[in-house]
Amino acid sequence: MSNNHGNKEKLEGTWDKVKGEAKDSFGDMTDNERMQAEGKWDKAKGEAKQKYGEAKKEVSDFFDKD
Repeated sequence: MSNNHGNKEKLEGTWDKVKGEAKDSFGDMTDNERMQAEGKWDKAKGEAKQKYGEAKKEVSDFFDKD
């Protein structure tokens, strides 16, 4: 049985990673250390959200088995 558990977190995580990559790159090009740091933080936050979403889906799939 397919479900959408974890999809929201995975999507939010992807967005945070993309946003973080853009900030990190822009900060690197402009020598803005604060922007780079924010970008690295957003990327790490995005990765964590994606992992959480994947784990949430796996647990849900396990309990939804018939």
